[in-house]
Amino acid sequence: MKNTLFIFILVIWALQSNAQSQLPLGDPFIMYHQGTYYAYGTQSPDGIVVYVSDDLKKWRIPAKAPNGLALHKSEVYAEQRFWAPEVYFVNNMFYMYFSADEHICVATSDSPLGPFKQTVKKPMIEDEKCIDNSLFIDDDGKAYLSFVRFTDGNVIWIAGLEDDLTTLKRETITPCLHVSQLWENEMARVNEGSFIVKHKDIYYMSYSANHFESPKYGVGFATAKNIMGPWEKYEQNPILQKPDGLKGVGHSAMFRDKDGQLRIVFHSHHDDNKIHPRLMHVGRVYFENVDGKEVMKIGDEILTPTLEKK
Repeated sequence: MKNTLFIFILVIWALQSNAQSQLPLGDPFIMYHQGTYYAYGTQSPDGIVVYVSDDLKKWRIPAKAPNGLALHKSEVYAEQRFWAPEVYFVNNMFYMYFSADEHICVATSDSPLGPFKQTVKKPMIEDEKCIDNSLFIDDDGKAYLSFVRFTDGNVIWIAGLEDDLTTLKRETITPCLHVSQLWENEMARVNEGSFIVKHKDIYYMSYSANHFESPKYGVGFATAKNIMGPWEKYEQNPILQKPDGLKGVGHSAMFRDKDGQLRIVFHSHHDDNKIHPRLMHVGRVYFENVDGKEVMKIGDEILTPTLEKK
């Protein structure tokens, strides 16, 4: 009886220890650059945090990022609500696209650790609240930004960018996705967290639907032959919802790992009873021919990274 009780206590301790060491990051994004993985996400009221890893499994706070922040609110527009960052290395410069006080912004740095700054502290669209801006650069070098406007709940739109990658071509703003499938519209009218990849000359836009507080928050995708649309949602959406019993999974992004494998990173609720702090997870993305069409799929194996304790 004593041995059984001792083993039970050890199991509970191990589970609690593991939960405490999981990486607490909402709206996560991962960039692989020169042998190192960088993860950014929603966490701090003071800006955007950054973590680094060599293998996607174990992550640490980099010593060269003050207070763990790649971006501090003192260097950019707004004082609060720093959400959903994405970082890209283009023309020897790092660009961070993020939301601040429900406005879409972009800041730059010469290091993936920051500090990311804005020369002129203003959002990309000053006269309208928007969130979740995501960059896509096509094969011909033309750049586009997909983002959320609050036009019918959360609706995904797209626009072209000028060569500076910071100026939106307002005249090109075009709607992409709105709530339109039966699995969506749980707790709120939401299509958000867009991310675009190109496969065999077809554009694939992943997105999240339902309110992020809902256990049924999940990921679907749509396709288009032209980056500006029209976009057609996959009939069998969602492709990611409650994997391995995780709740509230979504706000995903994709990246290539060191072996060239396409990966997806997303967050989940902390556990069955509370939402925050949300936790980061990584999966594998592949394409499968189904009835003559290439369908985006998410692998069954889900990696839940851990944070190294100091």
